[in-house]
Amino acid sequence: MIIGRCIGENSLIDVNFISKEMPKVGEYVSLKYDGKVVLGMIESLIRGNVSLNGDIYNPDTIEKIKEIEGDEYYIRGNIRILGDIGDNLRIPRTPAPPGTKIEIADEEILKNIFKIDNGLKIGNLISQEDVEVKLDINNMVSRHLAILAMTGAGKSNTVSVLIDGILEYNGCILIFDMHGEYVGAEFKNGAVNSIDPIINPIYMSFSEIKTLANIPSSAYIQERYFREAYKEATAIVKSGESDTRDFLEIMRRVLEKWYNTETFRGKEINASEKSKIMDVLNKIEDLNTKYENLLNINGANVLSQLKLGVANVINLGQADESAAEVIVSHILRNALRSRKISLHNKEGNMYEKPLDFPVFFIMEEAHILAPKNRNPSSKYWISRVAREGRKFGLGLCLVSQSPKSVDPDALSQANNMIILRLVEPQDQRHVQSASESLSEDLIKQLPSLNVGEAIVLGLMVKVPTLVKIDEFKGRTVGSDINIIEQWESTKSKQLNNIKDQEDEFRQLGGDY
Repeated sequence: MIIGRCIGENSLIDVNFISKEMPKVGEYVSLKYDGKVVLGMIESLIRGNVSLNGDIYNPDTIEKIKEIEGDEYYIRGNIRILGDIGDNLRIPRTPAPPGTKIEIADEEILKNIFKIDNGLKIGNLISQEDVEVKLDINNMVSRHLAILAMTGAGKSNTVSVLIDGILEYNGCILIFDMHGEYVGAEFKNGAVNSIDPIINPIYMSFSEIKTLANIPSSAYIQERYFREAYKEATAIVKSGESDTRDFLEIMRRVLEKWYNTETFRGKEINASEKSKIMDVLNKIEDLNTKYENLLNINGANVLSQLKLGVANVINLGQADESAAEVIVSHILRNALRSRKISLHNKEGNMYEKPLDFPVFFIMEEAHILAPKNRNPSSKYWISRVAREGRKFGLGLCLVSQSPKSVDPDALSQANNMIILRLVEPQDQRHVQSASESLSEDLIKQLPSLNVGEAIVLGLMVKVPTLVKIDEFKGRTVGSDINIIEQWESTKSKQLNNIKDQEDEFRQLGGDY
């Protein structure tokens, strides 16, 4: 069906057109010229009337013109050229001539474009609902993904659909669950493997445990004593010589021994040095009070608990930001190291088993774990895995409702994006600066997307597209709380409690 014709000056990647039919933004069209059939997508539309222009300020005048001309209007729009259908969607080397017919793209052609063997179905085209959109899982995992949306736009539903789709292929997913949304989830294609947010200190690097202890690098004397105590405690644990498995208790005993002696490593310990040791002891006491549930010498290596074909979930809902950052950096650091060991056919130490399969990490609240204006250890390791992970089968999915707060370097490493509704201009600009495929016209569509609608682009799809995301059929707890229902429920419980107390009082013979 012909909907219009090209007008004006056109480039290799943009075509202007005029039409009397009303197409839809996001609809695919085809143009035939110079022996080619070229696919394009409508990115913007304007409806106007030559007579009813912006220089008329009298409503009566407008009414008279409408009586004479009726509902005469024109439609002008812009088409983004996506490629030559007959040449594997390569951009043609010649622009479309003015007057070229514009037709709605054939549905069978679109189905063929979005058909991917062993693909993950994410939804259907908004403009042509019979066309399914599938994602290339290999390109999605290896080239990383960002899911960005304002609160309530359908972000959690999108993540759940992706998880269920990956489980269909027995994939390995590790979800850093910041709000406990997925611990009790139910997926069609796999169970949930809940992993306790526990780190065995013997698997930690010194910088990780030092960060938890809040010892700044400028406090070099405290850092020296803490480092030596950490090394000695690790050696004691590995030798099995201690009567306790409490790592921090072993460190405390080591420091107390030094505090009660006159020398340390052959040097005299004066009053000032003892004061520094006492400062470190206090730091360990604070560390134990704050993170006693995080550090456990009996805890297994988190990576050894990962399973294929299930949703592996680490519940960080009870952890503060500092603990969450340490857990994430610890796991990413060890995953990168373990995958390198596995792929190079090397053996790890006695405490670790190489990670023998790829892993897709889903980072909820990416603006906390990889913030723009801070430099926590998690941000470093997220960026490191983003740069190196592709070679070792480690993929990242950064999920955030505040894109402007996400580190731009980490975001730019995500070569795939699913962008749901975004209204905040700063969020829009930040996302556009991180993606080469997101045009100005597509950015303008973000505020108008309905719940569950998204712009999908990157290497996991052949062409950018507007998609209605499938509705997740399983169960999560990520939806908004029904406030009124909870008020009513609490009030009902209170009234029932009062009634029970009255009945109990009467049974005791009281006069209420």
